[in-house]
Amino acid sequence: MSTADAVEPTRRDFLYIATGAVAAVGGLATAVAFINTMNPDASTLALASTDVDLGPIAEGQSITIKWRGKPVFIRHRTPKEIEDGKAVPMADLIDQSARNPNIADAAAEATDQNRAAVGKEQWLVMIGTCTHLGCVPLGQSGDYNGWFCPCHGSHYDTAGRIRKGPAPENLHIPPFAFTNDTTVRIG
Repeated sequence: MSTADAVEPTRRDFLYIATGAVAAVGGLATAVAFINTMNPDASTLALASTDVDLGPIAEGQSITIKWRGKPVFIRHRTPKEIEDGKAVPMADLIDQSARNPNIADAAAEATDQNRAAVGKEQWLVMIGTCTHLGCVPLGQSGDYNGWFCPCHGSHYDTAGRIRKGPAPENLHIPPFAFTNDTTVRIG
């Protein structure tokens, strides 16, 4: 009769197992570090959205905040500015599309109602870069008392619509929502 001899592990077997374990842990650590480099850093995540308190903004006043490295204009419009914006015929506009991600109809016309905050038409929130070459327009100026880009002469009205000059599009509307009566979240 033959019996199976039990093989004792040798020092060489231990070294093979230990070396394999160290290599596996090192490979896993390298993979985790590599995958982590694809995540956005903390400063990018912090700029993903921003809350703005609208309480201190008086009627007729504008503020400029920074969101994702871009200026954002927030204007508390007067009733006259709202009425002036509503009275503009669509045929007078260079860019007749709303481009507002906050309304359901993506192909909506650039009416004053489609450019202002839904249900809060006194508030206008727009990205503050000229659509011609990216300059920052001056507020409450120009031929239409809206925004004026002095670099190349683009005039925007009180709803941020291009009315005169080389800019091809209206000032863009960022995604935003009111979290309460006096706070807006942009982004």
